[in-house]
Amino acid sequence: MATITIRGNAIHTAGTLPAIGSVVKDFALTKGDLTEVSLSSFGSKKKLLNIFPSLDTPVCSLSVKKFAEQVNGIPNVVTLNISKDLPFAQGRFCKSEGVTGVETLSAFRSSFAKDYGLEITDGPLKGLCSRAVLVLDEHNHVIYAEQVPEISQEPNYAKALEALRHHT
Repeated sequence: MATITIRGNAIHTAGTLPAIGSVVKDFALTKGDLTEVSLSSFGSKKKLLNIFPSLDTPVCSLSVKKFAEQVNGIPNVVTLNISKDLPFAQGRFCKSEGVTGVETLSAFRSSFAKDYGLEITDGPLKGLCSRAVLVLDEHNHVIYAEQVPEISQEPNYAKALEALRHHT
């Protein structure tokens, strides 16, 4: 269990993020067309998992836009934006905000949040994903992990991008 905060008040997650060097568990998440996709669907690309509570909050939407801008153009990388928002809402957000070149996936009918140790277990956001970033190498080993300590705080973009660019 990790302790994080929301506006300074402590809340908890169902576990802890996968450790650096570990291989993450496969997942089944839902795409905008309601089909399921797994981790293996993205093959031997590096993966940036931008995980957050909801696109309906300013920091979550900002992280999607910033990662989309900064990761596009890095070869052999896919950005996966993951929340429990419904796929329809995710699609509307990407279209209205002009977000392209990323995958937006819903964990609304998945055990992803619990499996990855980031489901919020108490407080006003109970049941949603906490804000976290995982960077995986081509073999799904964790090369960077950040559990953002305060929900209203942005992730460390620079460190996640450094892991993508410099890990061999």
